[in-house]
Amino acid sequence: MTHATEPAVPVSALPLHGLRVVEFTHMVMGPTCGMVLADMGAEVIKVEPLEGDRTRHLLGAGAGFFPMFNRNKKSIAINLHQPEGAAVARQLAQSADVVLENFKPDTMVKYGLDYVALSQVNPKIIYVSHKGFLPGPYEHRTALDEVVQMMGGLAYMTGRPGDPLRAGSSVNDIMGGLFGAIGALGALIQRGITGRGQEVQSALFENNVFLVGQHMLQYAITGQAAAPMPARISPWGVYDVFTVKDGEQIFLSAVSDAQWATFCAVFDLADLKADVRYASNNDRVRERPTLLPLLRERLAHYSATQIAQVMEANQLPYAPIRKPEELFDDEHLLATGGLADITLPDGERAGQTTQAALFPFTLGGHRLGVRLSPPTLGAHTDELLAALGLGPDQVQALRAARAVA
Repeated sequence: MTHATEPAVPVSALPLHGLRVVEFTHMVMGPTCGMVLADMGAEVIKVEPLEGDRTRHLLGAGAGFFPMFNRNKKSIAINLHQPEGAAVARQLAQSADVVLENFKPDTMVKYGLDYVALSQVNPKIIYVSHKGFLPGPYEHRTALDEVVQMMGGLAYMTGRPGDPLRAGSSVNDIMGGLFGAIGALGALIQRGITGRGQEVQSALFENNVFLVGQHMLQYAITGQAAAPMPARISPWGVYDVFTVKDGEQIFLSAVSDAQWATFCAVFDLADLKADVRYASNNDRVRERPTLLPLLRERLAHYSATQIAQVMEANQLPYAPIRKPEELFDDEHLLATGGLADITLPDGERAGQTTQAALFPFTLGGHRLGVRLSPPTLGAHTDELLAALGLGPDQVQALRAARAVA
């Protein structure tokens, strides 16, 4: 069995308690959708191949995928390529309220695990497909987060001019999973009214287009193309990273005229406050090429800690420049329960405890906790097969045929 810290809310009090979800997913997008439903109380059953989800064994930037996106789930190992395995998978899927998948188009049809086939047996089923593209000219292309960032304008906006750069997280995969979960929740509400399920589709490319939609509309309104973020025309006069004493860096902002007045007062910048060139925010935006060098010069002798203390005391927006690993020690996350213990299931640190970020919302004043750590491969195979009515001899026969593990 997998273990984790006690959840903040009893599972019976969670909104999706009693809901069964079967997910045929891998990588990030589909597992994220399953994690949303699992954290909210659903029984989520992850169907893995006999060798396990590939993300169990990724290196580098992929090493955190499986433990991050597969908590609160059960694992069953099924070989869909064996007819006996596919039959077990169909039986399991037909018992579900929600089925999730994120494979190439038509893959699930081969195993009788597509929406049409499953809904004929269980018309109440909700089927969430996570793809690279919604149906259309691109739907058969192979998509990755980086692919859609490049073709969807996000990498252009993130990098310097002429140097497209993907965002520093799997933003489309994660948000694509979130939108899949939102669609599933909407379909569940409608099923409560009509008694019928439906298919939900979420896609990486369309998610990416949604993310850059503000820049599309910027062009529609102004007639000027949005510049990449490092070269953008900021809407705020003071809104930038400053290098200060001993080479430390800190992000500082003053986005209103009132904040500018306070900023000038606390950092002894009365002459700048009196300068008519910087009278309003829009004036300061137009004068950024002269204003920012002056501010950098005036602030250079302060330490980042000194500036942070002054900004904090005067309720001005600022931020230290952090690395992800530093967030394990963040006082706010620790004080508010934003991190939860999990036991790592794979790799050299398998069995060791670490912490993972929880979803950034509360229900009834409580964070959604971890009930089950990310499962080891096939940890719940016997339990789930028994619940389907298969006896020990039948399970042994399935294992002998390499249909399950």
